[in-house]
Amino acid sequence: MPHLPDLPDLPVTTTDRETYRVIAAGGAPPASQDMHRLLDLGLITADPYQPARYIAHDPRAVAQRVLADTQSTIAQALQCMAELPVIEGLASDFDPHRWYGGPASEWLPTRDEMNARIGEALRDASSEMLTAQPGAPVDRDPAVQQMGMDRVLDLVDRGLSVKSIYTAAVQEHAQTRTHLAAITEAGAEVATLQETFPRMVLIDRTHLFIDNHVMAAERDSGWHVFDRAGVAWAHTIYQQLWARADRWQNGQAPDGVLTERQKMILRVLDEGEPQQRIAPRLSLSERTVTKDIAAARAAVGAKTVYQLMSWWGRQTAE
Repeated sequence: MPHLPDLPDLPVTTTDRETYRVIAAGGAPPASQDMHRLLDLGLITADPYQPARYIAHDPRAVAQRVLADTQSTIAQALQCMAELPVIEGLASDFDPHRWYGGPASEWLPTRDEMNARIGEALRDASSEMLTAQPGAPVDRDPAVQQMGMDRVLDLVDRGLSVKSIYTAAVQEHAQTRTHLAAITEAGAEVATLQETFPRMVLIDRTHLFIDNHVMAAERDSGWHVFDRAGVAWAHTIYQQLWARADRWQNGQAPDGVLTERQKMILRVLDEGEPQQRIAPRLSLSERTVTKDIAAARAAVGAKTVYQLMSWWGRQTAE
């Protein structure tokens, strides 16, 4: 591709225009006047027979020439821009040989955009999808549930490894239990965890999708992270969570959402005893009680003790 031509030095100033008028009328410009812009544009040339005098040229011809040069420059610039995707595409050859590569992350302002980007990443996935779902289970639209099921079945049929970690509270939620039994029967792996863990989706150790921890007010937004170091770190964290989780085997959840000691604590709370009185009543340390309550909240996906006791009330009422 030829080198882009240099465009003229514009705009023509008021002084330049006054100087041109003097020369066009046959006069001589002041000796101190800067003539370079008029000369470069071709509006004037030096008079070979009269020193310090100039000859004016038709400005319409000059304008047509500048217009043609500018149009040619724009056309060549557009050709250059059209080649940029080809140049950027070489990153796939550069990145594998470096410890880092490419931009770090992309902000996705809505849940729909997050799901759409996950879908795009899954279309090209070739090895695995790992998910961690820390939220409390809720009744979902059957159509939405079926979409999730179809996605898992497609990945398994393509030979991908599919693993999902859920809060232990899913053991008490009939709709989620049915869904998890179906996907494990299809070949996916599921585990439950009785502790707090972050939400994430990992695809092929290349894509990481997480909640928005940068702007707390943007509750439905998230981030698509594709920095190699960040994704590799998250993959390590996921493997540690998976190692601590209880496997969901043969379509059945592991027994026991809460430990017996956690149940004892909740029974005392349910009787109306304040939290600070639980430790002496059960002959436990305050630290143990606080730790067990936090673990119980995490196990059922509750953010507060009130939500935990609401969940407990539903279980004991059944």
